[in-house]
Amino acid sequence: MTRKVFNFSPGPALIPEPVLRQAADEMLDWQGTGMSVMEVSHRGKDFMALHARAIADLRELLAIPPNYKVLFMQGGALAENAIVPLNLMGDAGQADYLLTGQWSLKSAREAARYGQVNIVADAAGADAPGAKGAYTHIPEQSVWKLSRDAAYLHLCTSETIEGVEFQRDPIVGLGEHEVSPDVPIVADMSSHILSRVIDVSRYGCLYGGAQKNIGPAGLTFVIVREDLIGRAHRLCPSAFNYQVVADNDSMFNTPPTFGIYLAGLVFEWLKAQGGVAAIEAINIEKARMLYDAIDGSGLYQNRVSRTDRSRMNVTFFLRDERLNEAFLADAREAGLMNLKGHRVVGGMRASIYNAMPIEGVRALVAFMRDFEQRRG
Repeated sequence: MTRKVFNFSPGPALIPEPVLRQAADEMLDWQGTGMSVMEVSHRGKDFMALHARAIADLRELLAIPPNYKVLFMQGGALAENAIVPLNLMGDAGQADYLLTGQWSLKSAREAARYGQVNIVADAAGADAPGAKGAYTHIPEQSVWKLSRDAAYLHLCTSETIEGVEFQRDPIVGLGEHEVSPDVPIVADMSSHILSRVIDVSRYGCLYGGAQKNIGPAGLTFVIVREDLIGRAHRLCPSAFNYQVVADNDSMFNTPPTFGIYLAGLVFEWLKAQGGVAAIEAINIEKARMLYDAIDGSGLYQNRVSRTDRSRMNVTFFLRDERLNEAFLADAREAGLMNLKGHRVVGGMRASIYNAMPIEGVRALVAFMRDFEQRRG
């Protein structure tokens, strides 16, 4: 059986078909054990070997320096909104947060429960170029109001809901509007991890949920520089303490074993595609194709600044919103699923993560053009 639909869900999202097929084949008998991988001990030698391979493959794919720990945790990126400040802000600290969408906004609000939060800039504030309350761009670093003594600067480098994505790293230096070399950058990379080449060494900590480019919901990755470990708030739960998790090789509590297993298969699949640089080239082409269709249309529009458009989450609106339900119904009939935009912003959203084949984007573009000819 092969897939009969293209799934544009923002997460839980599409998983590569070869990965699902291998998981199905191994479901009742993993590596000749006569058991499912979900049934074996997480501290047994077989699973520990699987875990080590997954970590090694992720390190290879992202070229993670040796002075960084890779942790697999639970709770998703939303839980990390609390876990990050509990680990990195200290008992009476403060941190800088840049607001570029709903997820960075949630992160800042959660962090404010544990310390002082300084909003360095708000892309939807009164001075925003678009409508107030709408996140459509990333503020220029020249307007950021940075704290020189912040414990860290937090960014969400790809906002899933609005379709806003960093296309460049923040400038680090000693200038007034530059991020101090002494302030580590912490980034929620849930929506675009492994979709593009990044320089991990420019960040103090990267984290995200797995359910977009890595695997199933419930698994969280944390890549944290070793010198930042050991600063946890005294009330930080042990299972969320990066030092405890690192010292126990992510096995302090029972980890999401099936999620780690599937993540490992995805890493192997990605290596077989040629690695992150190869998949990035494909992602650039997929995004170009879809944005060109939107920009060349009289019916569809994208409201994000062209310099800050996401390659992973393409948002668009029908100029005549009375056609929204017809568009979604016809799309489902054509096998194009989960295109409805987030309830906060409305419109449409096509999430085209690594596992979305270019054929899926071609099918969507062809449908959009046909719908415009019939109904536009």
